[in-house]
Amino acid sequence: MQAVVQDRYGDADVLELRTVARPEPGAGEVLIEVHAAGVDRGVEHLMTGEPYLVRLGFGLRRPRQPVPGFDVAGRVVALGADTTRFRVGDEVMGIATGAYADYAVAKEAKRVDKGGDSAAAEATEEVGNDLIFIAAARGVEDVALHEA
Repeated sequence: MQAVVQDRYGDADVLELRTVARPEPGAGEVLIEVHAAGVDRGVEHLMTGEPYLVRLGFGLRRPRQPVPGFDVAGRVVALGADTTRFRVGDEVMGIATGAYADYAVAKEAKRVDKGGDSAAAEATEEVGNDLIFIAAARGVEDVALHEA
């Protein structure tokens, strides 16, 4: 799968598009095919590692999680053991690990059903299958698109 990967802290030049292994959902997790991923000031702080206090929780010399991004909207494509709230094919949004990729893993408790007619789904159809970033004030309602 394709993913934006970051091996060190810095500006946007540290981000690279690479082919990486598709993650597998663990117990109580779902695998999401990413249709949209959010960008906010927190993502910038995690990318740059500044303020330095950020590094205490996310890696001192380099990010512990090489694929950035947390806010995600997409479709459930696989379930981990003990997953009960969602089924394969459900449209969801919420918080995931490594959202700047074709697929991301999320804890079942951090997902909400988004239904079939969200702004993210419509925006994704217009842009196509390219990895896109969505900056949204609330969820996926007010959308500003930037093609990656």
